[in-house]
Amino acid sequence: MRGLPSTVTKGLTIGSRVICNDNSGAKIVMIIGAKGYKAKWSMYPKVGVGDIVTVAVKRGTPEMKKKVLKAVVVRQRMPFRRASGLHVRFEDNAVVIIDDQGLPVGTEIKGALAREVAERFPKVAAIASAVV
Repeated sequence: MRGLPSTVTKGLTIGSRVICNDNSGAKIVMIIGAKGYKAKWSMYPKVGVGDIVTVAVKRGTPEMKKKVLKAVVVRQRMPFRRASGLHVRFEDNAVVIIDDQGLPVGTEIKGALAREVAERFPKVAAIASAVV
């Protein structure tokens, strides 16, 4: 897994409910953990575009409900700055469910995803409709 070329401002935290943007069966998920976050005392872990998170499925198909899965953040509402000086902001927060190898569980991604995710997870970008 490659590092991100830009400094992404972290826009989500533990307990955030976000849209699952693929056709894996989950609709709404809640972030319950962040991979690789070095926590500080009395502060919630923060995540942004391109980060791997642990999520719990809150709304979706009956076989997906209450499952704990891994996901990657593909969109966030909080603006972040790219190395070129461009500020990027999306309309909503969204994640895509992945397995332990970083491959997407679903076969289709609705909507766009950030270029930072496409560089870090090429298999996720291959099934996306647009990369911004």
